[in-house]
Amino acid sequence: MLSHLNAPQREAVKYLDGPLLVLAGAGSGKTRVITHKIAYLIEECGFSPAHIAAITFTNKAAREMSERAAKLLQGKPSRGLTVTTFHSLGMQILRKDAAHLGYKPRFSIFDAADAAQIISDIIKTTDKGEIRGVQQRISLWKNSLISPDLALNQSENDLEQHAAKTYLAYQDTLRAYQAVDFDDLIRLPVELFSTVPEVLEKWRSKLRYLLIDEYQDTNGCQYQLLRQLTGSGGAFTAVGDDDQAIYGWRGADIKNLHTLREDYDRLHVVKLEQNYRSTIRILRVANSLIANNTKLFEKKLWSDLGLGDPINVMAAKDEEHEAESVVMRMLAHKFEHRTRFADYAILYRGNHQARVFEQQLRNERIPYQLSGGSSFFDKPEIKDVIAYLRLLANSDDDPAFIRAVTAPKKGIGTQTLEKLGNYSAQRHQSLFATAFEAGAENQLGTRQYHALMEFCQFINNLQFRAERESAAVIIEDLLKAIGYEAHLFDSEEPRAAESKWNNVRDFVAWLSKKGEEDGKNIIELTQTIALINILDNRDSQDLDAVRLSTLHAAKGLEYPHVFLVGVEDGILPHRECIDNGLVEEERRLMYVGITRAQRGLTLSYCSKRKRGREWQACEPSRFIAELAQDDLRISGRESAPEVRKAEGAAAMAAMKAMLKK
Repeated sequence: MLSHLNAPQREAVKYLDGPLLVLAGAGSGKTRVITHKIAYLIEECGFSPAHIAAITFTNKAAREMSERAAKLLQGKPSRGLTVTTFHSLGMQILRKDAAHLGYKPRFSIFDAADAAQIISDIIKTTDKGEIRGVQQRISLWKNSLISPDLALNQSENDLEQHAAKTYLAYQDTLRAYQAVDFDDLIRLPVELFSTVPEVLEKWRSKLRYLLIDEYQDTNGCQYQLLRQLTGSGGAFTAVGDDDQAIYGWRGADIKNLHTLREDYDRLHVVKLEQNYRSTIRILRVANSLIANNTKLFEKKLWSDLGLGDPINVMAAKDEEHEAESVVMRMLAHKFEHRTRFADYAILYRGNHQARVFEQQLRNERIPYQLSGGSSFFDKPEIKDVIAYLRLLANSDDDPAFIRAVTAPKKGIGTQTLEKLGNYSAQRHQSLFATAFEAGAENQLGTRQYHALMEFCQFINNLQFRAERESAAVIIEDLLKAIGYEAHLFDSEEPRAAESKWNNVRDFVAWLSKKGEEDGKNIIELTQTIALINILDNRDSQDLDAVRLSTLHAAKGLEYPHVFLVGVEDGILPHRECIDNGLVEEERRLMYVGITRAQRGLTLSYCSKRKRGREWQACEPSRFIAELAQDDLRISGRESAPEVRKAEGAAAMAAMKAMLKK
């Protein structure tokens, strides 16, 4: 089973004498190590699959890992094996043991939009920037295990005090709704394990060996959860790369690599330095760049895939010229080498850079796929249906109640909801529970009260059936009863209504299939919906289209040919990061971009860019000077901009003529 692994990979798989850190460089086969170790633990070491957990950060990575492990086990029993994300594991823990913290098993999981709405109500503003700022501050506090009271005590200025007070009110609101947000899915299990030792022991005896992927991306809260589960013995393998730590802005803490060595004095380190992805030249420029960072662990990537082509560095007059030049080079390369559009990726520091490349690709009728589009779950029609499901799972979920009772409208207007809200505040109960109070009819008026009770009784009846009947039956009956298809066609243009109804049908089909495969009813499925992204679509990888992506979203992916654009001081490294002393993280981000490339790499920058209505001069990124200069082929500086543009237009015209032939 291990014969086709290299020596360090075999060492990492077989090492079981204590805690292990595998420093896995880009493209060095880290998923191969994790999946082989799962199979090794089961087949060679006698571990029950139910006692092993592999933890990663995305549903897509977890799915890929699970499929590859199953293939290695060749149909042998793997029932009970946990391959999951941090948040899914936290949800499993809370679903079984949240009662110890005063939560019922059917707690709701609020997404970022739900959380933003609560914060908006608390601070009484619709300013998205202000709401987002407070939301991020609360998230960072939670990820650092800082409670609202501690945040209030530690606040050093009015802004922090305002955020801390909002945090306090926000947590009280979540508790009243019997709801948690994404950060709570890690924070609450840590709190649970800290306060209820017998629950911790139960989970330790269940999860006896942990494999942690992308360890450098863990935050303080996730690290604490791992420490609690692994105990002093440290039965774990952590796989990560300090050179690819690019998520500090969202709470990931690279110090966790230092801390690991301090907390586990028996920590064994294995380095994976052979790269199976890129040519020698690509790795030489990557190594020379990252050598400028402070190193936690020394390592140097190498490859036996051949020298490869020089790395192109291309100067452009402005962003439009940059987009034209990139697309022209891509088309020329595609024509010459008979490649697919899917072999090319255009990577950039920020989403705002995509527009001009999209425009140019559309002009040339080149298919492209944009990463980081809005989630399927963010579509209004899907959120409407999910609101009903959330209410079936947890009738105390007030945001779900408000959305469900108004989509479609049921004769219950804003004034009725406001009166019900005021009465529920007096009664210290959820809106749903308050509707059944003896005084509710007097508060609302007879007609409105009867409309409200009809809705609540409908939810109660469906809730009773939901625990006994299949997800497919319940969801179909729900949509029929509320007349959702008719509602869409009454409130939208025919084409838009049809598109939205098709989205609902896709969602229903997926939910029904999931319920059947997992043997879960609709209530059991509802908690998992917030953590599953349907857009992790396997078919999307089969599209023959150029990939456009931010550098952050491209991490973990690879492409035969990469165009890394906007490589300028102020963009990469970002201006704010330069001002705040975060250039090392930006250098790691550039390193991640370079190491996405398998065979071809082109870097581009502009001489000037338009900011608002004014042109501003741009300087090439300081990172270009840090690359191995012998491996660079620089173009675009010698000739005048007008000449370059004319040459480019002529080349494009000639190429189009050839393509037509």
